[in-house]
Amino acid sequence: MPVTPEDLAKKAMEMPSESRARLADLLVESLDDAPLNDIDRAWVEEAKRRRDEVRAGKAKTIPAEEALEQIRDSLKR
Repeated sequence: MPVTPEDLAKKAMEMPSESRARLADLLVESLDDAPLNDIDRAWVEEAKRRRDEVRAGKAKTIPAEEALEQIRDSLKR
């Protein structure tokens, strides 16, 4: 009997958060096998660098609603 995505997700949710994050990264990376151009490759590396900084606690994060509020305020000026 094949494993359903729901069964697999249920099992994955039992994993530690760091392992789940790594699994999510692997799954997302597997979705698009098209070769990247230089610009796309640079953005992927930048996104991974920023992700790693957040995970390591080196970057200060703020809730999305607060960030959007700051952007709205700056546009009003």
